[in-house]
Amino acid sequence: MQSYWPEFLTVAIVHLLAVASPGPDFAVMVRQALCQSRRNALITALGIGAGILVHVTYSLLGIGLIIQQSLVLFSILKVVGALYLTWIAIQCLRSKGGSIHVDTSTTLRQSSLAAFRLGFLTNALNPKATLFFVSLFSVLISPQTPIAIQTGYGLYIAVATGLWFTLVAVFFAQPRVRRAFSRFGHWLDRMMGGILLLLAGQLLFSTVTGSAEPATE
Repeated sequence: MQSYWPEFLTVAIVHLLAVASPGPDFAVMVRQALCQSRRNALITALGIGAGILVHVTYSLLGIGLIIQQSLVLFSILKVVGALYLTWIAIQCLRSKGGSIHVDTSTTLRQSSLAAFRLGFLTNALNPKATLFFVSLFSVLISPQTPIAIQTGYGLYIAVATGLWFTLVAVFFAQPRVRRAFSRFGHWLDRMMGGILLLLAGQLLFSTVTGSAEPATE
């Protein structure tokens, strides 16, 4: 086991840099923390962590390399991911004026399943996460590393991602933070929508041009 510690530390550092960089997961998480209950924000963070397991699974099975080498499959994945981000962006852009508030009514409050699904699909349909894991399992992790150890790496990444976005949720769900954004909450919501729309446009543009994006979660 000790011989794999250097490899694990490399994986952990690269993942930390990737997960800390802004992307769709971060934008969605901030919006959830500011506009939903803390509980729903935490459930969304759990969904993002669970979405990582999708990437880990196909990477361990070798499907990630097939997706990377198949222009058609990877293009389909990017288009689907872009359309999903666009749908989320539209919800943000439709935000009306008024302060940030937490939905408490049973008719407006987001269900736990919806909160989890939002986080899960945002990560699972993120082509940049696919690029990250393909690079991780094909470049940084040695083919000689036992599957059990590779699985451990994947589980660590899933848990670490969930914990990172849990911290993001806890921070932005604090009453003081919400009050700080209360006067221009709807503009923040629209800004998040604009960011997601730009990310979706970038995905579609890269699909048309055939270029690849840097691995970002």
